Amino acid sequence: MSTRETPPLPLEPPADLPLTLGALRASGHEHRSVKEELRANLVARLRAGQDRFPGVVGYEDTVAPELERALLAGHDVVLLGERGQGKTRLLRSLVGLLDEWTPVIEGSELNEHPYAPLTPASRRRVVADGDELPVAWLHRSLRYGEKLATPDTSVGDLIGDVDPVKVAEGRTLGDPETIHFGLVPRTNRGVFAINELPDLAERIQVALLNVLEERDIQVRGYQLRLPLDLLLVASANPEDYTNRGRIITPLKDRFGAEVRTHYPLELSLEVDLVRQEAATVAEVPEHLLEVIARFTRGVRESPSVDPASGVSARFSIAAAETVSAAALRRHALSGEVTEPVARVGDLHTVVSVLGGKVEFEQGEEGREVEVLEHLLRTAIAETYRSLLGGAELSGFSELVTEGRTIETGDLVPAERLLEQVGTVAGLAQVLERLGLADATPGRAAAGVEFVLEALHLTRRLDKLVLDDGRTVYGS
Repeated sequence: MSTRETPPLPLEPPADLPLTLGALRASGHEHRSVKEELRANLVARLRAGQDRFPGVVGYEDTVAPELERALLAGHDVVLLGERGQGKTRLLRSLVGLLDEWTPVIEGSELNEHPYAPLTPASRRRVVADGDELPVAWLHRSLRYGEKLATPDTSVGDLIGDVDPVKVAEGRTLGDPETIHFGLVPRTNRGVFAINELPDLAERIQVALLNVLEERDIQVRGYQLRLPLDLLLVASANPEDYTNRGRIITPLKDRFGAEVRTHYPLELSLEVDLVRQEAATVAEVPEHLLEVIARFTRGVRESPSVDPASGVSARFSIAAAETVSAAALRRHALSGEVTEPVARVGDLHTVVSVLGGKVEFEQGEEGREVEVLEHLLRTAIAETYRSLLGGAELSGFSELVTEGRTIETGDLVPAERLLEQVGTVAGLAQVLERLGLADATPGRAAAGVEFVLEALHLTRRLDKLVLDDGRTVYGS
């Protein structure tokens, strides 16, 4: 089962925080920029040996050090990589490096610090209220902004535009308070992320040049300079540079660092990723998670699959969720008594359900299912050799001597499968090596069916799949 939990957002700041500008000064609070906050908190985590990017798997020795160096240098960052490599997850984790609570001028739409008001209205309030200026506290979870770049994104969406409602209220067009600020200034004193940056129209990318270099914004013809305090980060897919758009050269030049992401380099990391992210509705044993990870890597490396498009980590996550759903469906249809546990026969649902996630090379039309089924069989065989290589399986081979058969499938509950098998020499050893030593009927059935399928794939056992969904193993 998935262990993902969404922690509740804190509703109220601690009661001992100062609530006026005078109390804030008396407390000794010092104003730090966003990048200074990130640097100080990152250094503290490095010294304490704490996880810097929780929930991000497989980047500890590759991507994470590069990103850490960029943050310590105070650089804006663009993450470059194929789809499904965790770029958005990594960007969202940056907010965890900010201070938990930060003071803002109460009611400020740009999260202005009481020591550094930006807008004319806020500056007037500081002068008028003095030490009695009300101070509110903003949690770091609210200091992250994100925009998916789409061709219809406008400068007004990102930077701002004239608000016709404010003009209709009687303000003149020359009044800077008629501006409705966009997403970037509203994330002032936080982290702003642009996903799929190349999809942003080139003329809109130009609007970000001042944000990155001069750290301010310009709205139409207003004589307004707002020195924003934020970290600007972006993600990009190299495929986009040739197929749909590109990052204009001046914008690339203004990003301080470009960090290249990748898919999990090791099989164990792929398994860890699936285990962490998959929201399963039935138990998926470890050996099946390994099969899914090997299958995903096989699809990713197959010459029949377009390498430029990549095979997203979402493929393996969805595969585990689909397999668990197949197990739950069997549990409901067959009347299984114990908790549902996925079996190797449930893996074949992945090919038909998730094949559309894979971009095949030209010339492979009509062979997609054949290619995926071959790669799945290969993954099962490799997992068998990895986990059960050298194991004594003669007891399983003897099950089907003299014309005896074993039936399994969508309508065969775990208890019925185990009744057909009976006592098998070596079963305990097999279950232990598969991580199923604490064997419920569902887990034992999962181990038995895996061995039967492995014996079939190694040409030691015949197999027949019937039209009604039943699978028959026999000599």
